[in-house]
Amino acid sequence: MKAVQVTGAHKLEIIEKEKPVIKEKNQVLVKVKMVGICGSDMHIYHGTNPLATLPRIIGHEVTGEVEGIGAAVTDLSVGDKVVIEPIEPCGECYACRKGRRNVCNELEVYGVHLDGGMQEYLVMADYLVHKVNKELSWKETVLVEPFTIGAQANWRGNVQEGDTVLIMGAGPIGLCCLKIAKSIGATCMITDLSDDRLEFAKSWGADVTINAGRMNVKEEVLTLTNGEGPNVVIDAVCIPRTFEDAVDLVSPAGRVVVLGFDTTTSNVSQLPITKKEVTIVGSRLQTDKFPEVIKLFNERSLGIKDMVTHEFSVDEINEAISLIENAPNEIRKVVIMF
Repeated sequence: MKAVQVTGAHKLEIIEKEKPVIKEKNQVLVKVKMVGICGSDMHIYHGTNPLATLPRIIGHEVTGEVEGIGAAVTDLSVGDKVVIEPIEPCGECYACRKGRRNVCNELEVYGVHLDGGMQEYLVMADYLVHKVNKELSWKETVLVEPFTIGAQANWRGNVQEGDTVLIMGAGPIGLCCLKIAKSIGATCMITDLSDDRLEFAKSWGADVTINAGRMNVKEEVLTLTNGEGPNVVIDAVCIPRTFEDAVDLVSPAGRVVVLGFDTTTSNVSQLPITKKEVTIVGSRLQTDKFPEVIKLFNERSLGIKDMVTHEFSVDEINEAISLIENAPNEIRKVVIMF
């Protein structure tokens, strides 16, 4: 079977490997149908993901169909349409004991530490395979995993109905954060450098859009919030400057959600954090968000039309990578079809 493997920085190839087989009674054989390309996949390809081990079959935004089940599997059947939860925790460390297995000390992520979903078949433990309604299209179900990232960010920011939320960045994750925040009942402002992305964010429910290249974000946000600032700032741009701006802009008693992995130091003083009693939290992957996101998808209550902008076959993986690198403002989500 075919699989997409990264062997080094800017080194990617389509390899042939044996089709996996079920060996444990709780395992499920999934025929992969579609895989989304995430920013972290691109970082692995570019050699800038500090967590990835190589060589690695990439891909963690995975949807497919159950082709076989182990003897102990009771919640899934052959033919079910499913999505994959791509994390494998130890189950024993402090984070796991606290129900925060997404930050387990020994966490392994499919597509990063373990071979991921960009291959024709996967064998996974049944608790990592989630059933979705068959009526959903592959272009819908492939988005479940990124929407769990948005759900996690909103949960970490304790977004509540009536809150004002500023989302920095209208890329795929920023858009997922936007949709989840709107479903909660928040008023949402979103920033970006691209008018096209901001226009799409507006069509997806953003109450206010701000072009950070042409407008003074601080002045706009403070004017729109009557000088108070947003109650929650979700930084989906993830550079030192946006983190600094988030702490500066957030309202007293507000929350800042950090999604980035940048190792560059930011210049943030203690005063605004203490004076406003700001809560600053990281948000990584997701904690038990698949059921709630799948419920929203099954109900078709989010309205996610047009998120997937480009589809490629697995044999066209290099063309897909090139498009993402050379025309980032022309895409939202690029997917690989099997």
